[in-house]
Amino acid sequence: MPVTTVGPVTTVGVDADDTLWHNETIFRLTHKRFVELLAPYGDAEQIDAKLAETEKRNLRLYGYGAKGFTLSMIETAMDLTDSQVSIGVIRQILAAGREMLTEPVEPLPGVEKALATLSERYRLVLITKGDLLHQEQKLAASGLGDLFAAVEIVSEKDADTYRRVFARHGSGPERAVMAGNSVKSDIIPALEAGAWAALIPYPLVWAHEAATAPKDHGRYVELGSIGELPAWVDSLS
Repeated sequence: MPVTTVGPVTTVGVDADDTLWHNETIFRLTHKRFVELLAPYGDAEQIDAKLAETEKRNLRLYGYGAKGFTLSMIETAMDLTDSQVSIGVIRQILAAGREMLTEPVEPLPGVEKALATLSERYRLVLITKGDLLHQEQKLAASGLGDLFAAVEIVSEKDADTYRRVFARHGSGPERAVMAGNSVKSDIIPALEAGAWAALIPYPLVWAHEAATAPKDHGRYVELGSIGELPAWVDSLS
């Protein structure tokens, strides 16, 4: 489909998890299930703290996603029980992780219409972190894949990532917009790269993604929903 760019913006990058479909909600439910499984070995606060510590340490090894989270849950269970956790509990943790990988994917309200509008006017690029296979599966299941000119599944979102992606798929970050729900991953590094950035809040935020929004930045905006994104991008002209 030919794309006619509007104003100074040529490329719009969009995050996936918790921007296009639910993700953190699924992690929270699995987390709750894990705490209940480990209840005989510690209180909820102790289990939460140990799991958060393990996740943070393992991010550089496993990256982001359900598979790494499952491995961190198993490691946490072993640490909290001095390796005495039963095979039955390990099996339940693995089952919970498998369920996360097979959870149905349904676009959030307004997503399909907003992306369809943007794809007609700009180069629309999906930019997401996470496990390559799982993210590809979720995109295919969402039915949104044909709306994107390109898909970038990256190990980390920093300023260099955005400079590289927007140079590859557009006219550089200065003529690009990044939209997503994470201030830490979608907003701050995109602004550092020189792009515009639109926060689309999601009710739940993973602790490792928490950050303070740069509300006074001239290229930043917080929108009420993704449905507002096309009009805001158009207004930049």
